[in-house]
Formats: sequence, structure tokens, C-alpha cells
Amino acid sequence: MQESAESSPDSFKLGQRVHSESDPSRIGTVRYVGPVQGYSGMWVGVDWDNGEGKHDGSVNGVRYFQAKSERSGSFVRTQNLSPGISFLEALHIRYKGESTKEEEDEMYVLSASNKRVSVELVGKEKIQDKLSRFEELKGASLPYLGVSTPGNPSDISSLVPNLKELDLTGNLISEWKDVSTICEQLPALTAVNLSDNLMSQNITGLLQLKNIRILVLNNTGINWTQVEELNHLLPMIEELHLMRNGISRIMPTSSSIVQGFGSLRLLNLENNSIAEWNEILKLSLLRSLEQLHLNKNNLKHIFYPDADTIQKLLSGSESNVKMPFQNLHCLLLGGNNIEDLASVDSLNSFPKLVDIRLSENPIADTGRSGIPRFVLIARLSKVEILNGSEVSLRERKDSEIRYVRLVMSKLHDNPDEIKEHPRFAELKAFHGIEGERPSVGTSGPQKMASGLLSVNLKCVGASICEKPLLTKKLPATTTVGKLKILCESFFKLKSIKPKLFLQEEGSPLPSLLDDEMATLTDIGIGNESTILVDEES
Repeated sequence: MQESAESSPDSFKLGQRVHSESDPSRIGTVRYVGPVQGYSGMWVGVDWDNGEGKHDGSVNGVRYFQAKSERSGSFVRTQNLSPGISFLEALHIRYKGESTKEEEDEMYVLSASNKRVSVELVGKEKIQDKLSRFEELKGASLPYLGVSTPGNPSDISSLVPNLKELDLTGNLISEWKDVSTICEQLPALTAVNLSDNLMSQNITGLLQLKNIRILVLNNTGINWTQVEELNHLLPMIEELHLMRNGISRIMPTSSSIVQGFGSLRLLNLENNSIAEWNEILKLSLLRSLEQLHLNKNNLKHIFYPDADTIQKLLSGSESNVKMPFQNLHCLLLGGNNIEDLASVDSLNSFPKLVDIRLSENPIADTGRSGIPRFVLIARLSKVEILNGSEVSLRERKDSEIRYVRLVMSKLHDNPDEIKEHPRFAELKAFHGIEGERPSVGTSGPQKMASGLLSVNLKCVGASICEKPLLTKKLPATTTVGKLKILCESFFKLKSIKPKLFLQEEGSPLPSLLDDEMATLTDIGIGNESTILVDEES
């Protein structure tokens, strides 16, 4: 790290972003500069981003500033703070000097899916040789180096004229004019990561950055009003990542629905605070939007909007209403609060939706009376990727057949339940499942119930894992409780209470079978299903 000269109090101003002189990743905002009663000299009051300070801005009953939490503020001597370095200085530090093994391991650039990908020119020999010629640098990774200013603009364009991808995560940049200055001097630049920089709310009056295609603004304090300004600043933006910004509302400035963003293919709003699906509907007319990431928000219910709903959003301003979400093929909804089947079924109405994530929602949590993977697949007619796992043709066929048989067993006792299964008749006819129709008589369901299922039983418990795999033919009416008793006998489990899980194809985690009254049919067990036998902890 570069040694800095002792800073004077004049080096710091209110609102300035600074970092600890000894740790560039310890970042905060200056909230006070001046004397502190009972202590000599001048002090800088800092509100630390990580919340690890000593107080809330008051000392010995005197308030100097208001920190964001009770212990996020502290007073620091000027020599222990750094106002940061320029972008140019950071480039020299990162790519001119000797690099440590840890630094080499950390070198990465931003991929199209916002994942870390190793910089092409990684390796000590290449860093010392090839990267010493800055004109060849295509990707620069400068995280947590204390970058606060661009440096001389003309020097940027002459130093790294071919830079395409730039990662400035966790620096001290806060002014959009500085970001604009850097981007303007780099005509080849297409991807910028500004995550963990606390950005100013002023984005107006800047020149358009027509080459930027990917912008990552995770945890930057941005709100939707600022996002609307980006619409004008970045006319060719294709990917926009806005994770962890506390966004709860989509508030368009020119109308009641988001317009523009003609090239935007991917919008990432994960880890925000959106609770109402009506907020998301304001994005429904983005014509190029293909991927919408909404994991870890607070959504409880979703639906596909009809023409009247869109017309209301538009306040009748347009007569020719386009199809909502017309090009959306990926919708990630994991980690929300969705618990109703109507929300699941509504996903069939999205015209091109094939990649869906519903994991970590109550509706998909079998431990909380949610439905298993095979039921989700059967109810979602077009899904090709579910919860990150591909749905093969075989898995779809098996899931749909299991689902039909499961529904048939339930309809025998409650015929009205068919209303809750909109695809049942279609799937029953498609797979030619006849002769098992529930009726007033008993022959149909009894015949079905009397059938035997071939089930694989696999021990996974720590003390029973050496038991061989067993395949047993069991009546479809066998309950989970009865199967546990049978497993104790099959595997000769003495004083060990078994816990059962259903291992489903394509599902990363097995589903706990905790309803002891449920039958194999109820839980969707089919031929060749695998049940894992664990032990109660």
C-alpha cells in the first residue's frame, strides 16, 4: 500500500468518503471536522460503513454528529485517515508493482452474468511483463484501493486506451462526474462495477456514455429516481445490477410505468425491499428485458397482468398496449414469501418464460407444507430450468405422470379439488392415463391403491451408512409413518429412529418427509423413486 503524508484537517470536508490509513477496506463518511472537548488537537468524526465504531457521534454528553447507528461513529486523528488516491495511481499500484500471491488470486473482472472471472493476464510473469505495457490491458480490477478521484483525464486515455472492463468495488468514489470522466476517456470501456461505493444522488448534467453496456451498482445507495437518470446517461445499457440498495418502490418520473431502457436485457433487483408485485408490473413494458432477478425481496403474491391492468398503469395514455413482459425468459423469485398456488400457475401466462427460481419460498418448501419439485414442474408447462437445475424431457414426463396420479388419488375423496389443478385434465389426456378415473364406486381408486410401487431405500445416516441399498415393492397406500417402521425392520435399526427424505431428480436438496399420515401417493412417490433414510439427531 502507498504511504501517505500526514493529512491536515483541511484535507477533509463533510460528506467526504475516507478510509482507514491502515486498512483501505474500512470505509466511512466524514461527518465532523474540528476539536473535541477534553482532547487536544483536531479530530475527524467518521461514520463507518461497517458499523464498527465506538459511539453514535456524541462524547461525554456533547453531540458532534449523528451516526447511522449507536456504535458506527468514532473520532480519528487526521494522520490515521486517507482521502484516497487517484484512479491512475491505483492502476500503477495494482499493475506496475510486485504482486503478491493473494493479489493474483483476487484479480478478476466482471462477466456478463455479474460473476467473478479471472483476469486474462493473471500470473506473476505476465503481470511483470505483459501488464507493464498498459496499452494491452483489457480488464482492470481495483477493489478496495481507496480510489477517490480520476486523476488527469488525458493521462487515462493514453495509459489504458484498450480497457474494456473495470472493477472499482469498495472504493471512495462518490461523484458521478468522476465516473463520467473516467468512462469518457476510455472509448473501449463497456463494463463498470461500482459496487460498495456510496454514490451521490446528483446524476444530471453529464454527457451520455454510449459505450457502457454493463453497470453494477450493488450497495451504492441508489434509488429509482437516480435509476431513471441512468436511462438518459446510458442509452445502450444492457445489464443493470442494483442489489442491496433498499429499493422498495419503482417510481418512474415521466409516467406511471417505466419507459425507455430500450437495450436493457438484464435487471438485477435482488436483496432489496420490494413487497408489492404492482411495483414490478411497472417494468412490464421494457421491450428488451429478458432476465429479471428478484431473489430475496418481500414478495408474497405474483400474477400476470391483463390488458386492463396495464391500461390502468398507463392511465389510459396509450391505446396500443404491448404484451407485458414480452421477451422475459428468466424470472428469479427465490427467497421471497410466496405461498399460494395461484402465483405459481400465473407463471404459465408469461409468453417466453422458461427459467424460474422459486426456492426458499413457503410454496416450494416441503418442510413447511410446500409442494415438491415434481409438482412444480407439472404445474409449470414451459419451464426448462427450475431453481437452477435443467428439467429434462424424462423428468418432465415422470413429474407430470406422478402429478396426475397424485391428483386422482385426492379427487376420489374431494372431487371439488379439481379446481385447484388447472393442468390436470390436459396432462391426463396427454399421457393417456385412463382406467383409473375416480368414481362413486370403489373399484377405480381401490385398484390404483392396490398397485405396488418399486421404491429405492438408501441409508445416509452416520451410523447406518454401510447398509446396502434396498429396492422394495410397497403399496401406494403405505404411509410415511408405516415406512419408517418398515425401515427399522429392513435395515435392522436398533434404538435408531429413522428420518426420511425424498431425493428428486434435478433437485439439489432432498425433501423431508415429515407428515407421518401422508401416503406414498400423497407425496408423489412413483416407481424407482429414491428415499434417503437418515437418523434423528
